[in-house]
Amino acid sequence: MKQGLWLALPLLALGACATNNGDGPAPGESAAAPAASAELRNPSGAGVARASVEGAGDSLRVRVEAAGLSQGAYGVHVHTTGACDAPAFTTAGPHWNPTGRQHGKDNPQGTHKGDLPNLLVGADGSGSIEYVIAGASLSGGANPLLDEDGAAIVVHQSADDYRTDPSGNSGNRIACGVLG
Repeated sequence: MKQGLWLALPLLALGACATNNGDGPAPGESAAAPAASAELRNPSGAGVARASVEGAGDSLRVRVEAAGLSQGAYGVHVHTTGACDAPAFTTAGPHWNPTGRQHGKDNPQGTHKGDLPNLLVGADGSGSIEYVIAGASLSGGANPLLDEDGAAIVVHQSADDYRTDPSGNSGNRIACGVLG
């Protein structure tokens, strides 16, 4: 009997070390929140910022980190289409607006779900924003961001005034990244 037990112990140990087969989180781990990210590039193709979007319950947490923009304030928005054809990035479409509101937190008929705070960039070319979009999801659920044609994050040349429809008077699109 003792010899049979000694032969079974290595098999039990191997079973305890089994890895997750991809059908969900391993025991004791929680499922990762759905996420997407984008490298934002200027018209010449240089990377100037990085964006990430993560599902957080019935909200989305958006983070944009600049590294390579000139000092100043920039409007940043989520756009409806996952396309960033330079130089004007118009293929990204309008701001993401699944609820049919007007632009800007200071507009009584606003805001678009794609309206984000201005990105303030310092003399060293860096800056960041983090913002929560309530009542939205990454895919599926209420107001999904990533539909059949995707989505993009766009940086505009000027600060957003938070009220002028449809784009906050924030000027041309100077950087764009497709969320994926």
